[in-house]
Amino acid sequence: MARNFHRKDRLSALTEINVTPLIDLAFALLIIFMITTPLLEQTIALNLPIETGKEQAEDRDDFQSVSIDAAGRHFWGNQEVSLQRLGVLLDQLAQEPSVPVLSIRADAKLPYQRIVTLIDMIKQRNLSKISLDTKVD
Repeated sequence: MARNFHRKDRLSALTEINVTPLIDLAFALLIIFMITTPLLEQTIALNLPIETGKEQAEDRDDFQSVSIDAAGRHFWGNQEVSLQRLGVLLDQLAQEPSVPVLSIRADAKLPYQRIVTLIDMIKQRNLSKISLDTKVD
């Protein structure tokens, strides 16, 4: 007896969904994000303080990086600036309608007062979105 591969009711809906292409797409996107995410990091080499047990912070699309290296030099993004120029840039940032998150990156060996001085400069301009970057141990 031959097998009959015809469905009895051709108008009935299929009850199974093939998820294999969706899984392939998810893995492809995961690999793309794993490769591109490290490229988004800042290029200034700092010895950041170590934090243990850190949970992932929320993703932020709009941020401005302010860095202080071990020699005490200030950077606005990747550009080295003086302390006075940094104040001018913070004033300009405070005038914008949507203020980005200020990501503060400071070397671990830097005296604490240097970081407090920078935070005071930011607070004087009523900028309240601040993030302190650390390394995860």
